[in-house]
Amino acid sequence: MSFTHINQNGEANMVDVSEKTVTARIARAEAFIEMTPSTLEMIVKGEHHKGDVFAVARIAGIQAAKQTSQLIPLCHPLMLSKVEVRFDVQPQHNRVRIETLCKLAGQTGVEMEALTAASVAALTLFDMCKAVDKAMCITGVRVLEKQGGKSGHFVANAKGHQA
Repeated sequence: MSFTHINQNGEANMVDVSEKTVTARIARAEAFIEMTPSTLEMIVKGEHHKGDVFAVARIAGIQAAKQTSQLIPLCHPLMLSKVEVRFDVQPQHNRVRIETLCKLAGQTGVEMEALTAASVAALTLFDMCKAVDKAMCITGVRVLEKQGGKSGHFVANAKGHQA
């Protein structure tokens, strides 16, 4: 198996997708941010002095997905048709699970956009809460599912491998 972003001379190069078929493509990703129970409670109750941290993190994640090609070298700029960022508060684990969804009709996949959205949403939560909880930890950033294109449908299992 060869790397698609390396040419025959070993040089970095942007993959030519002009001959690929336009297909419906989706990707889902997740990330977690662990924090103290008191920080999680403050966020859930809406008592953070900066306001609704979930609303800000959701917008940050959506914006990040739209800017992925500006952040990741050799990543194609894409015309996203849908970006979704959802939060699942998991008090039993003192964390928030972030799940993202990116969709488009195009010639290349949207995994990087979904991963970037999840990462930046987690980073935004960290940034907004770091004054009250410096020990937060972002973990488990991964692709959950990918559909469309030549490689078909991928669904990760609990360990991150294809189910």
